[in-house]
Amino acid sequence: MLSIVFIHEMGHYFAATIFKWKIEKIIFWVFGGVMITSEYGSRKIKEDIIVTVAGPLQHGMIYFILYVLSSYQMIPLSMVEMAMFYNLIILLFNLLPIFPLDGGKLLFYILSAYIPYRKAHQFIILFSLKCCIAIIVFQLFFLPFTLSAVLLIAFLFLENRLEWKNQYYIFLRFLLNRFHEGNTHYFKQKKLFVDPTDKLIHIFSQFRRNRVHKIYVNHFDTVHQLSEKNSLYLFFEKNKLNETIAEIVEEKDLLN
Repeated sequence: MLSIVFIHEMGHYFAATIFKWKIEKIIFWVFGGVMITSEYGSRKIKEDIIVTVAGPLQHGMIYFILYVLSSYQMIPLSMVEMAMFYNLIILLFNLLPIFPLDGGKLLFYILSAYIPYRKAHQFIILFSLKCCIAIIVFQLFFLPFTLSAVLLIAFLFLENRLEWKNQYYIFLRFLLNRFHEGNTHYFKQKKLFVDPTDKLIHIFSQFRRNRVHKIYVNHFDTVHQLSEKNSLYLFFEKNKLNETIAEIVEEKDLLN
């Protein structure tokens, strides 16, 4: 079983290295693993999807290898059947729409292509928590009790609860990545028309992946604009944390 998990994670790993991702570590556990990177939404969504799908695709390769081995009777049939069973179970488990499983990640990436990053992140966590509760209830009342299944879903519930607690810091890492990496040159531009009373952090909550933002504010009948790069600079370097955008645009030397 662990060998199947290892091959699955190597699929993610090799796909990530093709795109030159910064990989921090890979954590293995019985029914899956997690590859932790330093990207935090700074890459193209297409890359995220390819890297995520590369894991489940390995199960097809495993099926092919098992089929060849069984065809030439290189290993006992009972071992082949057991390997195929675990291969299917691990594949289906990883495709559940629960974060941070592959199914949950794919749903998150699709959402983040159409709605702001922070909103998509909050949605997938809440959705995952509800899915975990629903699965545990279904397992307890409608299926034969399986302790391992309940513990696995409980583990995922706790992971998403922790993710919810850390959502603000995860969002800040998303913003920091955009600020320091500066690789948004290939993103399409999106205009944000904001209220003068908005603070920068509230404006950042409208930031979407694969978009570079231009902020516009109408202050005293004059339309001011602020680039994404400059707004992030004001927030992280100039500590403009509590000022409204109106107060910021009044400081002419801070604008582009």
